[in-house]
Amino acid sequence: MFDNLFLEHRTIAVVIPYFQRESGILIKALNSVFSSEGVSDVRIIVVDDDSPVSAKSELANLGPTRFPVTVLEQANTGPGGARNTALDNLPAGTDYVAFLDSDDVWNSSHLKNAMIAMAAGYDVYFSDHVQLGAETSAFHRAGRIVIEQHPRIGGRDDLRAYEGDMFDQIITGNVIGTPTVAYNFHKFSKLRFRTDLTSAGEDYLFWLELTSKGASFSFGVFPEVTCGKGVNVYAGAGWGTEGHARRVLHELAYRQALVTLYTLNQRQFHIVVSAIKSLRDAFIVDCLHRCIHRKKIDWKLVVMALRQEPKIIARFPIVIFKKLFGTT
Repeated sequence: MFDNLFLEHRTIAVVIPYFQRESGILIKALNSVFSSEGVSDVRIIVVDDDSPVSAKSELANLGPTRFPVTVLEQANTGPGGARNTALDNLPAGTDYVAFLDSDDVWNSSHLKNAMIAMAAGYDVYFSDHVQLGAETSAFHRAGRIVIEQHPRIGGRDDLRAYEGDMFDQIITGNVIGTPTVAYNFHKFSKLRFRTDLTSAGEDYLFWLELTSKGASFSFGVFPEVTCGKGVNVYAGAGWGTEGHARRVLHELAYRQALVTLYTLNQRQFHIVVSAIKSLRDAFIVDCLHRCIHRKKIDWKLVVMALRQEPKIIARFPIVIFKKLFGTT
């Protein structure tokens, strides 16, 4: 039914925040957009977030493309700020927006599926995806979505209307991957990402804001996005890296924002508070690790942490005691 909708009359903008240290990565992402089936009016906006390898140098030898590509350049603000710049500069008449990270690729059906779902009346679309280094898809690994509980869209088995508490889903076990998301920009044109959470949480808050504004969600059952290896401000800030402490602080800020911005039920509140406590300890362990191994400590981050979460001070001796004596 919906496969025959006149999707060519709807414009979708593909937003790609770009910051990479190796050449060739952006082209793979763009080629996956160019290979999209069943869509025609697609505009691509790449925001060069002061990337070491510039977007313009990557596109210099690209030649004619199936869809127009616009490159915007700016000082580094992180992925949320880069996406905001694109949202502030969309072509007039843009109906939908789809997000793609510069080191990820779509399969050929992703954009069409997203547009079919949104043309059917749903405000947001996301899909299953394969995360970097994973052997199984995100939906299967998380086990958070029971496909049969969500009705088909247009009689199709692969497109479903999300029928659950999306607010609870995001807070207690988010399954939405940013490079899988498309949404009705015309309806939510004023919504933007928070720019103070460059390492974690800004996308979750965006989904929560969509939910709080009454957005209806739909999803694709099968993996439509494969996450690649490039500069990833979240995955690249794992334990032991220079960006780990900042990531922990941004996750902490995100969890604290949940408590202040939204009314949580008892279960949600318990989950969020438990996460806050764990993140406090994670920041302390990171500091201890750097002291023991004589690694550089970013004292600005320490000051930021103390201002953001004064209770961290009281946790220092407790965490040290646990580490020394192996208590829980």
